[in-house]
Amino acid sequence: MEKTNVMRILDQKKLEYRSHFYGDTGAISGTDVAQALNENPQSVFKTLVTAGKSKKYYVFMIPVCEELDLKKAAKSVNEKSIEMIKSKELLPLTGYIHGGCSPIGMKKLFTTVIHYTANSFDKIFFSGGRIGCQIEMSFESLRKVIPINTADIIVNKNDL
Repeated sequence: MEKTNVMRILDQKKLEYRSHFYGDTGAISGTDVAQALNENPQSVFKTLVTAGKSKKYYVFMIPVCEELDLKKAAKSVNEKSIEMIKSKELLPLTGYIHGGCSPIGMKKLFTTVIHYTANSFDKIFFSGGRIGCQIEMSFESLRKVIPINTADIIVNKNDL
């Protein structure tokens, strides 16, 4: 399979990563992807793009089996409130389509926050920039590509 922009950026920065292709597995949801890769769903992250009340955009990365807590996410970027952007806004804004959105290689660099548990894994997984492709690398290496903050940004199941 040909290299994605994400892989070209990582190669350029000489960072270590592994790419995984699961396009032939029929995996659609993030938890399906984690299963297809035979990985802990807590270490496989989805990339969510949001808009703040200030009209600024933010990227949040959370484990595929979790749900973004909009209040906690807003607080983590000092916004009054944030909301998910519409699917149709994703491509013109980021250059990526829904399901293939990577935190690396977006048209612009947006403030990015990852759930703090990313620190606890040797390697994390996230979209390689197209549906069917995941990148595996260390959190520290990802930080060398894009500035990332960590925070508690998921819905706590006990709060429900």
